[in-house]
Amino acid sequence: MRAQGFTLIELMIVVAVVAILSAIAYPNYAEHVRKSKRAQAKVDLVEYSHLAERYHTVQNTYVGFSLPTSVSPREGGTAAYTLALSQQTQSGYVITATPGAAQTADKCGTLSIDQASRKTNSKGSRSECW
Repeated sequence: MRAQGFTLIELMIVVAVVAILSAIAYPNYAEHVRKSKRAQAKVDLVEYSHLAERYHTVQNTYVGFSLPTSVSPREGGTAAYTLALSQQTQSGYVITATPGAAQTADKCGTLSIDQASRKTNSKGSRSECW
């Protein structure tokens, strides 16, 4: 009669293969998640910039404009970025998205947009981040 089942060696080989595949796949997955959260923050920055421009059209100043929310994504869930309005004057503003705990490893760092639609980032190249 022949014994059925797996030997310990076969099981260890399978575990090693799964570990190698996981070591390759997880960093790629994590980078994809960071990139998608960065994309949402960029959408929020541009949308709030448009809201600021509408406010300026009616009031002829940016003073008094406030952000509808201070986190991104605004739909709920864990906040990946904190949004802030700064350097607010009659003729200008800067809206900044600062990465939260889950986004600290993001290659772009802090993202910003101003009244002239100038987009900046604190790390990495502008072409990769915007």
